[in-house]
Amino acid sequence: MAAALACARVRDVVVVTDDAVAAAALSALGARIVPDAPGAGLNAALAHGARSVRAVRPAAVAALNADLPALRTGELARVLDFASGFPSAFLRDATGIGTTFLAAVSGAEFRPSFGGPSGSRHLASGAVEIALSGVDSVRRDVDTAEDLRVALALGVGPHTARIAAVPAPVPDR
Repeated sequence: MAAALACARVRDVVVVTDDAVAAAALSALGARIVPDAPGAGLNAALAHGARSVRAVRPAAVAALNADLPALRTGELARVLDFASGFPSAFLRDATGIGTTFLAAVSGAEFRPSFGGPSGSRHLASGAVEIALSGVDSVRRDVDTAEDLRVALALGVGPHTARIAAVPAPVPDR
């Protein structure tokens, strides 16, 4: 969240959630919270968030995975710059299967299809694949312990670093 908000290309961050604890914490960091009115999963929530932004003003919108603990502001700016040249653009995750970023310029339809092999679905939808090198922090989402180890090696933000430093609880025997 902090890296996205620090990016000069990002006007604001909207989070769709009904989780009061997460909403309070993210709002304190500067996010605008939108209730998850659809309550129909990730893609419906992303589309709802985009509509809430565009209801206020015509705007380009982008969805960025929340599990990017190594996100670098400069790398996000490069991805946003590239994406702005196309009606819709997406970035595959580090595995090349999923998607970590999807954008649509003002006036273009925003059609999120995250989950599983979403990279193929976004490509089939007409979105342009972002083929930039040097944007590893925008590709590195964390789904497994190995993903977290790689993100930690890239360097994570202070919140993740603090949590990652806490020893794992010892299981009851």
